[in-house]
Amino acid sequence: MKKSSSLIKSISVGLVTLLVLVILAYGFTVTNINFEETRSERRVASLTRILRALAHPRIFDYEYKEEDVEIPFYLGCPEGGVEFPEVNRSEAFIVASVACAEPKETIVVEGYNFQENSSGPINFIGFSADAPEGVPLQMGSFQADAQGNFRVEVTVPNRQIKEDPQAIRATGRVRVGSPTISRDAQVTWEKIVETVFMALLATTFGTLMSIPISFFAARNLMSDIKIPLSNISLSLVGWPLGMWLGLKANQILVNLLSPLFNSFIPTLAGTIILPILGFLFIKWILSKQDEDAELKLKDRFVNLLYTIAAAILVFASILFVGKLLIQIGIYLTLDKEAPLYFIRRFIFQVGDIIIMLLPAISALVGGGLFGGLFGKFGQTISDRIAPATGKIINLIITPIAGAAIAVLILQGVDWFYQFNNPDITLYWPAGIGAGIGLAFAIKASPKRSLPIGIVLYGIIRTILNGTRSVEALVMAIVFVAWVGLGPFAGALALGLHTVAALAKLYSEQVESILEGPLEAIQATGANRLQTIVFAVVPQIIPPYISFTMYRWDINVRMSTIIGFVGGGGIGFVLQQNINLLNYRAASVNMLAIAIVVSLMDYISSKIREKYV
Repeated sequence: MKKSSSLIKSISVGLVTLLVLVILAYGFTVTNINFEETRSERRVASLTRILRALAHPRIFDYEYKEEDVEIPFYLGCPEGGVEFPEVNRSEAFIVASVACAEPKETIVVEGYNFQENSSGPINFIGFSADAPEGVPLQMGSFQADAQGNFRVEVTVPNRQIKEDPQAIRATGRVRVGSPTISRDAQVTWEKIVETVFMALLATTFGTLMSIPISFFAARNLMSDIKIPLSNISLSLVGWPLGMWLGLKANQILVNLLSPLFNSFIPTLAGTIILPILGFLFIKWILSKQDEDAELKLKDRFVNLLYTIAAAILVFASILFVGKLLIQIGIYLTLDKEAPLYFIRRFIFQVGDIIIMLLPAISALVGGGLFGGLFGKFGQTISDRIAPATGKIINLIITPIAGAAIAVLILQGVDWFYQFNNPDITLYWPAGIGAGIGLAFAIKASPKRSLPIGIVLYGIIRTILNGTRSVEALVMAIVFVAWVGLGPFAGALALGLHTVAALAKLYSEQVESILEGPLEAIQATGANRLQTIVFAVVPQIIPPYISFTMYRWDINVRMSTIIGFVGGGGIGFVLQQNINLLNYRAASVNMLAIAIVVSLMDYISSKIREKYV
């Protein structure tokens, strides 16, 4: 029995080993592994040239005094032979051991009367009809002694034999003057600074967006969120309606106030007066709510009007601030040579960002306002209305909600695929959505709470996974088409990828927090926001700092790749130098990248050591 088991085990090991060898053999074939090619003289010469160039980064430029000395040389010896050329021995000259040679043959070149300790290349100069001035090909290099003499062995290049004489040229160089920072080093410094700040902005804005998203993507915070079907249905109706009303309100507000923005004084006055009015009005609303804590259901409409009025004052204040910053920025940036121009430009850009984001913010606020209001009404239906009546109401509102959501989804799909067919984008989705909503209304009890939190969790995690699966390099290509070549496209690509990556890391950290503090805070009657602020946030601050610093380090390294598709930064210059075979300049770029990454790692480790 033992022998049989041992035999089966041996056969299994042999089969597994054979399978591994087959897989490796197929992998060698698929990846075109060819060590014979790596040993070829041409490949070794190219590798040697690149490695030597990378080992000599052009950080400093030197002023050289040069002298060229040239003698005729035949590639391929004619039958009658070739006489040695006459040289002027009173000045610098070179002589070759032979006057002609076959390709790939080794010869000796000697030089005399050069400047002491001078050095430089020895080039073979090939003349042709297409290149009457000659094409240089380096054969070797020399280093003259204190008397200005040298003797080196060089190899004749493997070129086509020609009857006409070619040439061998020695270029002696001596440094004069002090070294200066090279142009490559200056460009590298500018681009590495651009890279660091591109990564910083992407990390900053990505972090600000990731933090709130991470709470919605945490299972332990979302799994216990359960609300009745009537609440869900009316919220789904209220959100798109509120977003549409918010956009319309913002458009009307901008149109009404636009005449005031033609002059600086009205804009400044509005920027001062409206925030004060908004603050006083909100303070009055809050004090009134404290005085009348027990409001009846019919009085909530009045509170809604107060809330809308307060929101209008707040949005008007934000609009005035944005317009004022734009006007100030335009005035300050009239002279591009003015000191601190980048700060002046920043003022304008902040105002521009405020104006650009205002419609989106108004849509979200409107959606949240009406979605919350409708949701409360739906909760009231579930809590206070008889089950039979609630069932009838659900049979009415749930199909409407299903139809509305399905139509909105297909409208978004139609933007991409342009069906231009109302049957596909309107009637069919409305019917299918209403049917699904009706099925939910029939099956679900009007008093039963549904796990809407876990559904939102699944949707958010799916979106984050899909976004994270697209590499930042691909995102940069898309953003380059949108905003053009430059670091702005790279920052957008890195920022979007940062949101997807950090939101996942943050949410997983939230899921791993201790449950004790949550239970203690909830036992005091705290609501969900208070629970997050006092029980969740204190536990996640240290790992959030660590993850953020690590992401900044990642973004610095990723930005070097983003530049290869036009995303700006050091990568853009690095790609240009590699394409131009300017490996000494590329070496400067890679050296700067290595230094910055090392410094980032050191700084982040110190910050983690202090705060984490």
